[in-house]
Amino acid sequence: MNIAVIGLGLIGGSILQGLAASGRHRLLAFDADPAVRATARDAAARARAGGRWQVTATIRDAAAGAELVVLAVPLTAIDNALDALVSGGFSGIITDVTSVKGTVRDAVADRLSRAASPVAGFIGGHPMAGREISGFGASDPKLFTGCAWVLCLDDPVALDDWLTVADLVTELGARVVPVTTEEHDRAVAIVSHVPHLVASALAASAADDLVALTLAAGSFRDSTRVALSRPDLVAAMSGGNVTAVRAALDGLRERLDEAARCLEQRDPAKAIRDWALEGHEARMAWPPDPGRPQQVPAEAETLLRLGRAGGWITTVAPDRRTVTGFLPVRQT
Repeated sequence: MNIAVIGLGLIGGSILQGLAASGRHRLLAFDADPAVRATARDAAARARAGGRWQVTATIRDAAAGAELVVLAVPLTAIDNALDALVSGGFSGIITDVTSVKGTVRDAVADRLSRAASPVAGFIGGHPMAGREISGFGASDPKLFTGCAWVLCLDDPVALDDWLTVADLVTELGARVVPVTTEEHDRAVAIVSHVPHLVASALAASAADDLVALTLAAGSFRDSTRVALSRPDLVAAMSGGNVTAVRAALDGLRERLDEAARCLEQRDPAKAIRDWALEGHEARMAWPPDPGRPQQVPAEAETLLRLGRAGGWITTVAPDRRTVTGFLPVRQT
């Protein structure tokens, strides 16, 4: 398959190298930074013949002849990348890897409604993988092994296009989670966007307490790990998902207020223990037992039911009639 990867940071670079490792695809790549393009060219030259890629000078050059374009650029660069694809007459499938899906979906719909050439379709994607460090030098072809990778299955997404992208994602070793755009944005606000805000708040709360910083150990390290992320990344994900993030913050604030009220009880230790039990049990049950693999019909509603139940798929059958799905066993 002819694939173009636009954006060669941690995620884009890892996708590029992961797909190159199979030697099954013709890969072209582009990054807006000339230094990154030079680094990627050097890496391609050092790679084995079957795992190389070509780095181009423009987005249009990378997309020329491609059947699929992967947009691995920051949310703030999505509009410019889409403009380049539309103006260049790209007519294949587009997918992306940003952590907010509603904003990107709307941007794509706006651009494609004005496109002179028809585009096969847009499949919103988001791999739940990453590190505190970024850049092409941090990329790893095995970064996505075992990770959850959302592929949005909204109307009017063509199922065949969705399965094409799902097949590539599973090739990278990821678990494909089929949900709608709204379901994705609500979920990531809870498990990703708000945790970034909380980590930043915790880190900042200790910044001026020298004794606290001296005593800080595992709890502080683990709970503030993602505060190492670039602030512009945190700003983009939160600012692009305002409604869901505000709702998640409200829910978290209610739980913390409840903890504060527990401390006012006659026996605060018992009250806090009872309060903490729900979170403890939830964390002990994560990650869930994946259960046994099952063959699932490759039908939109069936796939969405699987995703909504917390399931995922790991392979797409060659005839695309079925997928291999897992429905986790929940502990009770």
